[in-house]
Amino acid sequence: MQRAMLEPTPDQTFEVIGEGPYDFGKVLARTRQMQREGDVEGACNARFQAFQRLAELIPEDEEVNLEWNHPNSRAALELIQASAIDHFLIDDFEMSAALLEMLLELDPEDHLEGSQLLAFDYLAMGEEELFDEVINDISDKSPARELLLLWSAYRRDGKLPEGELKRFRTHFAPWFAEFTATEHPADEAYLRDIESERPSAAAQARELWLQTENLWSLWPVFIEALRAAR
Repeated sequence: MQRAMLEPTPDQTFEVIGEGPYDFGKVLARTRQMQREGDVEGACNARFQAFQRLAELIPEDEEVNLEWNHPNSRAALELIQASAIDHFLIDDFEMSAALLEMLLELDPEDHLEGSQLLAFDYLAMGEEELFDEVINDISDKSPARELLLLWSAYRRDGKLPEGELKRFRTHFAPWFAEFTATEHPADEAYLRDIESERPSAAAQARELWLQTENLWSLWPVFIEALRAAR
């Protein structure tokens, strides 16, 4: 049976050492290939199974920070985040949040910016206090943070706060335009733009819409409120 281990480093971090199913770099590459070939369900299952294998390695009574600069450990973190996204997209916000909470325990520096998706999860779950804690970990230069603050305020008060709305409209104009548009095509022009070395702000805005579109199907009134404020 192929085994794996956590090997401590001089920097007070751990490296995930393993082969076969514990070679998380190969697992990550395989799931990406499966997705490209159209086997989305298989890729999702493989990512979640990889997370389960990793979770079994982590001791419950010890703080473990994985070494970001170690390829296999980084791939393990990327698999956790990818599985969290998988669960988010099927509206399983609770499981997505649990995965991201583990990700942040293993990578407190949040190299993958898991805090952002976690904030969306918490709002979707109605966990306002947890949302208030995690929102401070998102850069105030992030358009997603401004969107989250607007959505949070709307959910609490039933209206959009003028200050946040003005900031979203002026500081993040391409995102305001995207989130108040009636169509958001993931067409060839968008794909060329977002996959380029320097994607435009408009493409990044559409990417955020597409990443969170399932939320706005569940809570369309928020988007309607944004559109009414154009």
